[in-house]
Amino acid sequence: MPSTLHKTRKQISKKRNGEVNALHEKSRDSFRLRKAGVRDQRLEKLAAARNKREQPIVERVTFFQQKVREQGSEPLEVAAVQAIIHTYVHQYDEEYEAVKKTRRAGRPASTKEDLLKIKIAALEKEYEAGFLIPDITTADGVKSLDAWEGSWAYLTSLPWIKVTAAGNVRKAELPSKALV
Repeated sequence: MPSTLHKTRKQISKKRNGEVNALHEKSRDSFRLRKAGVRDQRLEKLAAARNKREQPIVERVTFFQQKVREQGSEPLEVAAVQAIIHTYVHQYDEEYEAVKKTRRAGRPASTKEDLLKIKIAALEKEYEAGFLIPDITTADGVKSLDAWEGSWAYLTSLPWIKVTAAGNVRKAELPSKALV
């Protein structure tokens, strides 16, 4: 996708017969180039922030897609879904224990240890209230999850469910904000 800076540079070079280098410091054209450059930087920053916010959802869907493919791309029972959710919720336990063991006695917890503890607690809390996953209990849900290629736009067309630790399953919508 061409950037605003590229388009502006092209327009100015057409107007000046190919010479963009010979601009006065405070000319209108140099102002347009600076403005276009600032806009491109702002858009890149917003896109990076959006990708960072959406990454946990994409990672979650990728995890469940791999698990369903390992099971043979068949719809799963609620008990099997709960087992997969349990492995997802407790995927950071070993790393947390390793970081905890490396800490000397009497020392405060490291930042990494605190972040892992918070992440694990948030996942457990979400699992108690209702863990959001793509619907892998129906054939249509498994088929559409299997067809997912990794894009954010396709996630809205996937059917979603919330599964609680008690085994309750209810329909849900894809959240517009990050999960964790």
